[in-house]
Amino acid sequence: MSTAIVTGQPVPGSPLEGDLRTLGFDVRLAPDAAGAEAALAAVPGDQRVAVVDAGFVGHVHALRLGLTDPRFPAAAIPGAVTAQPAGRPALHRAVEVSGADPDAVAASLEAAGTDVHRPELGDLVAAVPADPQARNETRQAVAAVDDEAIRLRTAVKARDGFFTTYCISPYSRYLARWCARRGLTPNQVTTASLLTALVAAGCAATGTRPGFVAAGLLLLFSFVLDCTDGQLARYSLQYSTLGAWLDATFDRAKEYAYYAGLALGAANATGDDVWALALGAMVLQTCRHVVDFSFNEANHDASANTSPTAALSDRLDSVGWTVWVRRMIVLPIGERWALIAVLTAVTTPRITFYVLLVGCALAACYTTAGRVLRSLTRKAQRTPRAAQALADLADTGWLSGGTIRKLRGGGYAAPLLALLAAAQLVIDAAVTGYGSWSVFASACVYVLLASLAVSGPLTGPLDWLVPPVFRAAEYGTVLLLAAEADVNGALPAAFGLVAAVAYHHYDTVYRIRGGTGAPPRWLVQAIGGHDGRTLLVTLAAALLAPTDFPLALTVLAVLVALVVLAESIRFWVASARRGAPAVHDEGEPA
Repeated sequence: MSTAIVTGQPVPGSPLEGDLRTLGFDVRLAPDAAGAEAALAAVPGDQRVAVVDAGFVGHVHALRLGLTDPRFPAAAIPGAVTAQPAGRPALHRAVEVSGADPDAVAASLEAAGTDVHRPELGDLVAAVPADPQARNETRQAVAAVDDEAIRLRTAVKARDGFFTTYCISPYSRYLARWCARRGLTPNQVTTASLLTALVAAGCAATGTRPGFVAAGLLLLFSFVLDCTDGQLARYSLQYSTLGAWLDATFDRAKEYAYYAGLALGAANATGDDVWALALGAMVLQTCRHVVDFSFNEANHDASANTSPTAALSDRLDSVGWTVWVRRMIVLPIGERWALIAVLTAVTTPRITFYVLLVGCALAACYTTAGRVLRSLTRKAQRTPRAAQALADLADTGWLSGGTIRKLRGGGYAAPLLALLAAAQLVIDAAVTGYGSWSVFASACVYVLLASLAVSGPLTGPLDWLVPPVFRAAEYGTVLLLAAEADVNGALPAAFGLVAAVAYHHYDTVYRIRGGTGAPPRWLVQAIGGHDGRTLLVTLAAALLAPTDFPLALTVLAVLVALVVLAESIRFWVASARRGAPAVHDEGEPA
């Protein structure tokens, strides 16, 4: 429950009290500063409280934006200020110092060092008129603007892909409003999207043409729901830490489960084995995401972020149509899922994977090349926070985590060592084949070079490449060894192992993004880190007969999945229960 303290003399005919109750506030009246202090002290400390001027005139959605957003400990709009439990002590002091005027209280909060969020209202009206004439004029301004239309428009993500913007959002926003009016939560819609995608994967697994057509249609509907959950969160301001995690995690689970469904469908339809393509698509897509995450974290709070490449990008964006071309080139989730859905319905799984792999590879080359150019030409200093984020994303285990410290040089040494480590391992695995001790020896060299790469702070211009290179090395080695084992079940088992490990890597990203820190060190060590797992997989390939390799991969996949999922679910549920800061992803389309 939240409480709104309306200060000053009530205005006859004002809808303010009704509007506040509509937003879920328990309204209390306080005619003067003393009454406001008493009312504030009487509100339980675990509740949000708002102080609103009785003369406030404005849209209900302006009040909603200013007083109900869970992401900020304190917020204000003209004539109203609010604080969540964490900001209550500061609000009490501000009221004691500044009296009952909300604008003065907000200014006092900021003067005392409290970060007060002031939402962008645009055409929405929020004011405290000084006299009856001004009140009438303000009321006319309120009547002239449809706040529901603004609420619907702003429910759509500010930056999204072409397909999402023009083919999904024009109607999914109305589905979001329909859900809000029936009391559905974003998490429920997110879960419905996951279930729909899993049904789509099941249809694809049938291997029949009607099944493929149904799979494509259901995958598109799953994406509609995927857009709807975020729009519902923005429409009703139902942001949460748990919701952001579910949304991001389920997106990956849906896409990779669908890959598995296509692989099963190909086998059931014609006996075509496309598991290597399915695993390759998952590896490529995961590495693309790690490139995005690493680059963004490396530059999250860097100073003096200047680059000729960035300036050129800004000039291209100013042209207009180039914005959409560049967003489509990177094949974001909307375009990617539309491509997969259409190809599933009209072609075969093999063709679908071929086109997907080519498209994602071109997109990866485009985005990575651009970011490398930006990094080489920018002038900035990486912060300790960025270096720590990259170290966490590297996922170094107990084998190399503490063996070598500060022995490498600076500059470009870290990415060069990582590239050398990955290249010699992957090339050896591709050339030598299954059962060779040479691959295990290369894995030992990989561990040594990986240790050197992370032996110092990752503050170099291209050090953000280290985590994705490690991902490509680990996942690629598993893929190559499973393919070269050439026995039934090896590639599906490898798919399961990479999926389990990828979940851990995505979970690390979402924790860092949410400001909760990386997973605990004991978890990384328990599942071996990228170096330990790579060494273990190559050792199994050297020791075991090909027919035993699928079982070894399956056991490792199950163990990693059980440990990672148990700790991850415990962490995110506990974060939600203890009231971790609510977040929502408004960044690049995934």
